[in-house]
Amino acid sequence: MTAISKSFYAVIAGVGAGTGRSVALRFAQSYPVVLLARKPESYEAIVSEIRSRGGEALGVSADTADTASVASAFETIQKELPGRKVAAAVFNVGAGFAIKPFLEVTASDLDASLASNVGGLFNFAQATLPSLLEAVPTSPHPPSLIITGATASVRGSARFGTFAAGKFAVRALGQSLAREFGPQGVHVAHVIVDGVIDIPRTKGYNVNDGKEDGKISPDAIAESYWHLHTQPRSSFTQELDLRPYVEKF
Repeated sequence: MTAISKSFYAVIAGVGAGTGRSVALRFAQSYPVVLLARKPESYEAIVSEIRSRGGEALGVSADTADTASVASAFETIQKELPGRKVAAAVFNVGAGFAIKPFLEVTASDLDASLASNVGGLFNFAQATLPSLLEAVPTSPHPPSLIITGATASVRGSARFGTFAAGKFAVRALGQSLAREFGPQGVHVAHVIVDGVIDIPRTKGYNVNDGKEDGKISPDAIAESYWHLHTQPRSSFTQELDLRPYVEKF
């Protein structure tokens, strides 16, 4: 493992057994990582895993859809990591996934998707961007806000109306943030993850006729996120799409 930064840290919102874990492990090779999730059981094993590999990790319970919860979480982070700035912030929250015929959808379903998706990004970005801006002159790589999107970020499919509404809104807010903060030196990137991710929950899924590498490796997603973080500011990527080689699009 390379030397861990003593001046900066990475924060990942939305951690679990898949992409969040892989991103945390990858960024922990260079930074202390803070893992945000609503329930401790989502981050406890990952924190232990990072520490067992010689990294620094902190788990904090937070609901990014709740402004007060996010504020409290970052107060805790500042106490635990005093004086350190955010080098990389990853918004990986994927809540609001409901598959229903439109006439069975309720207004509360829509509200829940918007609150967890674009509302969560709004709160997370407001909490991290001040520190990302402060990090611009001295960060080893361009300070980065990386946003996990989905197929539904660009295509509203039948029965996915509320989920697509939330993900479309996340993409729109991400574009606006990129245009405002990119010229100030903060790299804002949106990643469309177009396909089924290979995690424990999807092991039994028959995806792309069961072809090898027919699901997206979360470790490969993490490498793409690290690549985005280390891009020079002369060539920022605002949007990246990832899918298995056999995925139809």
